[in-house]
Amino acid sequence: MRFNMSKVAATIALILPLSGCFDSGSEKETAAATEAQTTEIHVAMMQPPRTGLSPLSDDAFKLSRWSTAETLVNLSDQSVAEPMLSTSWEQVDDLTWQFVIREGVKFHDGETLTADSVVNSLEHALKAAPKPRILDGITWEVSKVDGNKVQIKTTFNDPLLPSRLSSPQLAILSSEAYQDNGRVVPTRRGTGPFVLTQINGTTSANLERFDDYWGEKAKIEKVVAEYVPDGFARAAALRTGKADIVEAVPVSQLANIDSELLHEVAMPRTNTIYLNSESPVFKNIELRKVAASAVDRDQIIEMVYEGHADKAQGLLGPALAWAAPIRGEAAPVDPSLKANGETITIGTFTDRAELPEVAALLKQQLEAAGFKVELDIREYAQIENDALAGKFDAFILSRATVLDSGDPVAYMQSDFSCKGSFNLGQFCSESVDKALEHADLQQLGEPRQKAIIEAEKAILDDYAAIPLLHERVIQGESLRVENAQRDPRERRLVDQQTAVK
Repeated sequence: MRFNMSKVAATIALILPLSGCFDSGSEKETAAATEAQTTEIHVAMMQPPRTGLSPLSDDAFKLSRWSTAETLVNLSDQSVAEPMLSTSWEQVDDLTWQFVIREGVKFHDGETLTADSVVNSLEHALKAAPKPRILDGITWEVSKVDGNKVQIKTTFNDPLLPSRLSSPQLAILSSEAYQDNGRVVPTRRGTGPFVLTQINGTTSANLERFDDYWGEKAKIEKVVAEYVPDGFARAAALRTGKADIVEAVPVSQLANIDSELLHEVAMPRTNTIYLNSESPVFKNIELRKVAASAVDRDQIIEMVYEGHADKAQGLLGPALAWAAPIRGEAAPVDPSLKANGETITIGTFTDRAELPEVAALLKQQLEAAGFKVELDIREYAQIENDALAGKFDAFILSRATVLDSGDPVAYMQSDFSCKGSFNLGQFCSESVDKALEHADLQQLGEPRQKAIIEAEKAILDDYAAIPLLHERVIQGESLRVENAQRDPRERRLVDQQTAVK
């Protein structure tokens, strides 16, 4: 039996479902089915865009997953920097890098990729407010050198610079994408194998094959991407064949779906409670300790995820195999600690179907420890601003830990440094900032890994967050689809190799 389904059902009933094209009439479905027999696929995306698909926001990962916007550098499955729009690079001195720009590349609007195009895109990213999180604490001077070279000057010796440039938020778009009012409109402005032809608000987006692509051409002609934040609706779209590829199928729906359609992917993603260190309750570290002692991770994993998750020992999970062997034992918390009836509000969102259930279970665990708990559960697009503004005592988030550069330092800086752009806990610690700065200066390999774990320990010793579990995301694919990408870093979903039988 699943935990507290009556409460969860009541919560979900408050959320208006997103209909989209998956609820279209029979005539439209018949037409779609006819198209699907050719080279069109339908994709059910988990979250609608928040900034009109601007590459300078998290919407960039949709552009990347659809293979419409590209970066200077690609990151391999092993997190190794590889050529993309830049064919090679070198570190000229401690503070200077040069990148050779690929020749013969056309943007979707016909403009030719040049060093000037690259400088223009990177300068817009550097001037953005807020900056892309990969640029937190980063200052660059970007300039053109010798026609097809771009030079980047840094303020410190940055061993991660090529990997930083693989972040989808640093995609290179044509000059027409950047508007005078600060907006970035990516329609027909990328370089990838698919052209983003239409943005239909927060309902869907349409893409077509780009026949002038510089690399191998895509095998399918059209992609229709629907936004379906309701996890049950995504599962239904997979089960009924209305979607060919589905992001994040809820665990609760697995028993209702043919196992041949389901593919489990271990993710570098941690389910975490961020405690607001500026809230009236959790500014007291002793009450943060009470919250930490109250959490029963095993119960959450078994009752909500039905075992499809890994218990968190830290912020970084088994997807980063090097982390656990060098992590020491966590400091024990006295389980007898109790609160004195303090009222706290916990926020989370419905886009990941398990999170409302996690919140309901945590509510009971924290109330057993003496807190009074209220829940605020909405779609992510409706709750993000309040979360960033610190309006909750705690916030439950499913957070990717190596999303941008293949290295967790950027995630830690964004979420736990004093100037972090995604600091949901309003957390600020001089010692943590120093630990993160030290980690970011280390060379790749063992020295950097040890420094990262030391920074993780500093964060957890201050009870800035309570890591719960590490997710295994379940991706749905119809049997007619071949070579959909199962990417742990959530950068690729449809690419040139994706095909239909």
